[in-house]
Amino acid sequence: MQTKKRNGFSGSIGFVLAAAGSAVGVGNIWRFPYLAAKDGGGLFLLVYLGLVLTFGFTMLATDIAIGRRTGKNAWQAFASIRPSWGFLGKITFLVPVLIMTYYTVIGGWILKYTTVYLTGKHQAAAQDSYFTSFITSRVSPIVFMLLFLAMTAMVVYVGVEKGIEKFSRVVMPCLLVLMIGIAIYSLTLRYTDPAGNERTGIQGLAVYLIPDFKGLTLSRFLSILLDAMSQLFFSLSVSMGIMITYGSYVKKDVNLNRAIVQIESFDTGVALLAGMMIVPAVYVFTGTQGMQSGPSLMFVSLPKMFSSMGSVGIVIGIAFFTMILFAALTSSVSIMETLVATCMSIFDASRRKVSLIIAAISALCAAVICMGYNVLYFNITLPNGQSGQLLDVIDYISNSVMMPAIALLTSIFIGWVIKPEWIETEMEIGAERFTRKKLYRVMIQYVVPAILLLLFMQAAGILRVFSV
Repeated sequence: MQTKKRNGFSGSIGFVLAAAGSAVGVGNIWRFPYLAAKDGGGLFLLVYLGLVLTFGFTMLATDIAIGRRTGKNAWQAFASIRPSWGFLGKITFLVPVLIMTYYTVIGGWILKYTTVYLTGKHQAAAQDSYFTSFITSRVSPIVFMLLFLAMTAMVVYVGVEKGIEKFSRVVMPCLLVLMIGIAIYSLTLRYTDPAGNERTGIQGLAVYLIPDFKGLTLSRFLSILLDAMSQLFFSLSVSMGIMITYGSYVKKDVNLNRAIVQIESFDTGVALLAGMMIVPAVYVFTGTQGMQSGPSLMFVSLPKMFSSMGSVGIVIGIAFFTMILFAALTSSVSIMETLVATCMSIFDASRRKVSLIIAAISALCAAVICMGYNVLYFNITLPNGQSGQLLDVIDYISNSVMMPAIALLTSIFIGWVIKPEWIETEMEIGAERFTRKKLYRVMIQYVVPAILLLLFMQAAGILRVFSV
């Protein structure tokens, strides 16, 4: 039998940039700002940063170490460690399956706006009704989704080192520089509404950074905690098999301690910058009311800001949406790579064949999500009390229910079945010592299971029933 050569990253920098590319994407730039705006600005930031340094580190280290030590994707990794726990790998595989259905839809939205700015129609994009008009149309969202999906499939089709790594090395540094520039500019914005009230970007920054504890109840705090936790899963790409897959491509001479710190720092820095770009701009043009508009923040507030810049805004708008498109692609690539790598191992098929099949299935599923804003439109109340459409329902199931459940089971498996030493041994390869070993043990055995059980009950609406 002929042994197939396994793909891999060329080194530490390639892995960090690719992993950061997976982490830094729509989750940071689209999802983080509107959750921060909705959940009291600085209060959400405090909760999120606390989670990054504890939960984020614990789950990121766990996923990457499992991947590198087993050399397998999530579907196979858990079964190879303990056959009776193979079911956990199969459940984990379902998360990127669900996320792929709507991530390409959002990628299509970004591609649409990139095209709008490239074709000089930026003034139209600044209108309040433009975004809603686009996503509710029956053909245009599907067309742009298919184009975005095709770009994703092309990178995955080429492979890990020549496709994913090379793409990430170019895109991520450019994105960071551009975001810093736009974040600084958003702080200089001023606007006077029809009532004569002037709002500034600095005031918006204060809303973003200063915690708002007014009316804070236990139920509301748990809701914010759940939002921050679901954002953490979505942003860091943990508990969905992606980091296990990427970890399986990492060479043994890579210092995982240093790599994890770099991924955490890059991801959190971009998320904070995204909030600095978007939340002050939303506040300036729409006040605190506009900050409750949810997922449309990036597609409504930023075009207004670019329009206020005059001719310079066209250039910045083109550059911004192009870079956001690239960031979305790096995350989309990581999701599809997880699906492709898993199916390659299950069916013993070639990368090219599996890539094309996964792309075709994803296109059909994403088309259904697109129709959730027109022919399949509905609006329901989720168990956590929030309302949503089809995309929101899938996002809720994957991020607020399945990921916490997977993380809970993973923490029990690592913390109590095979013991933390299994992870610690892998973390100490190529490093002087596992610097956060004590924190890791406490988190994986006690804190993570307890809090995740609480959050899972909150997501399912159980705690909400008792708080009424």
